[in-house]
Amino acid sequence: MARIETEEIGRVTEADLPAPDVSIVVTLFNEAPSVDELYRRTIAALDSGPRTFELIFVDDGSTDGTFAAVERLHGGDPRVRAVRFKRNFGQHPAMHAGLSRARGDVVVTMDGDLQNQPEDIPRLVEAVEAGNDVASGRRRARKDPVGRSLPSRVINGMLRRFTGVEISDFGCAFNAYRRDAVVPMLGSIGKQKFTKALILSGGASVIEVDVAHAPRHGPSRYSPLRLTRLALHVLAGYWPQPIQWIGVLLGTVSSLLAFGLGIYGVVFWIGESNFPGPLFGGVAVLSVLGIQGFILALIGEYLGRIQRDVEGRPIYTIDREL
Repeated sequence: MARIETEEIGRVTEADLPAPDVSIVVTLFNEAPSVDELYRRTIAALDSGPRTFELIFVDDGSTDGTFAAVERLHGGDPRVRAVRFKRNFGQHPAMHAGLSRARGDVVVTMDGDLQNQPEDIPRLVEAVEAGNDVASGRRRARKDPVGRSLPSRVINGMLRRFTGVEISDFGCAFNAYRRDAVVPMLGSIGKQKFTKALILSGGASVIEVDVAHAPRHGPSRYSPLRLTRLALHVLAGYWPQPIQWIGVLLGTVSSLLAFGLGIYGVVFWIGESNFPGPLFGGVAVLSVLGIQGFILALIGEYLGRIQRDVEGRPIYTIDREL
């Protein structure tokens, strides 16, 4: 018994280790080809500086050799930590897993596909150390195709309107945060998309920092359907009382349309003695049905959120942690 107690006393746990100055949280999904290069470039960017750091990889249920590569890095460098999900839960739950485990005073978040350049990490950290709560990455000369960047512009505009924060790139995952600004929002991060918008909506101060952006290798994971669902999520998550606003808009537009078509119909009927009622009636009905379909989709987003909260399901489950 004494020997066991001595071993327990001598065991060093994570809590016993000094907290680093900076935590780097990297979300991964089937990124086996890029993990080694990402690690090498991140270490090179930070090793020569005065700050201590840790590197937290979150494997969002990869099906290739991503976690095996991370395990190998962990075995050779104690600054590397890792979490592996049991399945793919999505980028934002993965972000929560990393942020909730980060111990640094400054936390940097980035994707693992090397579109984000690790060499920009010190500039983001310095921007936070200068007195800002958030250093928001702004992708310079963005390399995404139009089909990806155009919807992103629309969503950015929506988030600027709903949060009241005038930054240009809410969708960039390459950011640095003061840990004190992140902790109060951990209960919502992961459930809500756009972690940066969520933290900024709580009143955190922000400065934009231009960061490089490399072309993506392989197709984007954001299909048109997924981008549409993302827009609905933004509406439900950041727009207060959207149903009321959309209802007012629907009533106003429908009334004006009915009034305009009615005037046009009277004028056409008098001038041509032939009012094309079925055609314009069909257009009006289809327009209203389209808007009603959008409202039903938005209601579905709310009902999905209510269901998840009532069931109390975890936003992710962990397979392994290093």
